[in-house]
Amino acid sequence: MLKNYHTPNVIEAGCDEAGRGCLAGPVFAAAVILPPDFHNDVLNDSKQLTEHQRYALREIIEREAVAWAVAECSPAEIDKMNILRCSILAMHRALDRLVVRPAHILVDGNRWYPYHPSSLSAPIPADTIVKGDATYMSIAAASILAKTYRDDRMKALAKEYPQYGWDKNMGYPAKAHRDAIRQYGPTPHHRMTFRLLPEEQLTLDF
Repeated sequence: MLKNYHTPNVIEAGCDEAGRGCLAGPVFAAAVILPPDFHNDVLNDSKQLTEHQRYALREIIEREAVAWAVAECSPAEIDKMNILRCSILAMHRALDRLVVRPAHILVDGNRWYPYHPSSLSAPIPADTIVKGDATYMSIAAASILAKTYRDDRMKALAKEYPQYGWDKNMGYPAKAHRDAIRQYGPTPHHRMTFRLLPEEQLTLDF
């Protein structure tokens, strides 16, 4: 069973991202503050849920959360800054959009850059949690929002570029996706600093 909070009697926001390993599309992130007594038997890491469960839970999260927000970084930003920086920047942007300011941040993973709103004298305390989306409800909720909102974006982009199958592979490096890159080339939504095709020569910066 997932935990309600990390630190008692503190307003906590859970953060997670979606789309970090994709070849195309933005990386999305979400921040969610849940009530301390929130409970849902189905809520879990978004990767462990069906699409139907994710969208059903999104409605519950948006209705019952104290605050929630979703943000993104574009493929151009990813190419400029790298995917790690953009994953964390998208989380910072989601935190910026919360209507309630948290006193503590829970982040899925093991990397974080301090989140320091300009109105505060110090960064908001944060803890990184490996497999946090399978540990804390707020992170699991953030993973669901990030995943479903990103899926919505990729399904919309798939209508413009149907040959890449983004409505099914969501921009991940599926065989059909890479076959389409070989045949049609990359789009403006592809991450050009990523290895789009396995046979591409890797370039390393020393």
